[in-house]
Amino acid sequence: MNNGLVLIPTYNERENAELIIRKVFSLPKAFNVLIIDDGSPDGTAAIIRNLMPEFPGRLFLEERKGKLGLGTAYIHGFKWALAHGYEYIFEMDADFSHNPDDLIRLYDACAHQEYDLAIGSRYIQGVNVVNWPMNRVLMSWFASAYVRFITGMPIMDATAGFKCYTARVLRTIPLDQIRFVGYAFQIEMKWLTYKFGFRIKEVPIIFTDRTRGTSKMSKGIVQEAFLGVIRMKISSWFRRFERPAAALTAVPASATMSATPTPETR
Repeated sequence: MNNGLVLIPTYNERENAELIIRKVFSLPKAFNVLIIDDGSPDGTAAIIRNLMPEFPGRLFLEERKGKLGLGTAYIHGFKWALAHGYEYIFEMDADFSHNPDDLIRLYDACAHQEYDLAIGSRYIQGVNVVNWPMNRVLMSWFASAYVRFITGMPIMDATAGFKCYTARVLRTIPLDQIRFVGYAFQIEMKWLTYKFGFRIKEVPIIFTDRTRGTSKMSKGIVQEAFLGVIRMKISSWFRRFERPAAALTAVPASATMSATPTPETR
């Protein structure tokens, strides 16, 4: 079975859905794709259903009733991936802001360099963002700086949404206890991966703002992230982060790390 699954949440992405799927399937490395559609009124799910006979056993669709949030969409996808035995699970946007070609580099970091989480990072090598207005670039960069300041987590792009997890990370994190549903979800998942002592690699990418469809960013999402980081840090003082023995993996002594947590309790 293909051991890499790309999760793509959609809501009103009819302009991008078929294009992004065909691009992923054109890559030299074979990935499967799961679309998690939140009842898109524009008919996104129908487009996926029409494509599925063309890609049997590679393209899958999970339909949810209503717009339930980015975080819950990914958690739904994580559970589906684990239930179906995938070893490498990717998060990717549908709008081509994440270049599908970079899936191979994220996969390589986890499958061959033995990292547990690979992050497609906009800020690990300067600022690599295309077509964003300056105010949004600054907001995003300072948001990551704020997360580093509050949490001490050594990740340059804390809000990044282009990632590859190994299954052992997702089996360890208590997915049913994830609190955030918007973009703060991305911070919370990195935080828990870090606190549980998994190996993290930031892979430099170029992020290009969408040219089709409408952004889902809102003031509420920003507020959730700003206040949520403080609550997340405080709550960590009252819990233990211990991986089950089955999730522990040997770490080569010569390995270098972008973020270097240790596996002991934090």
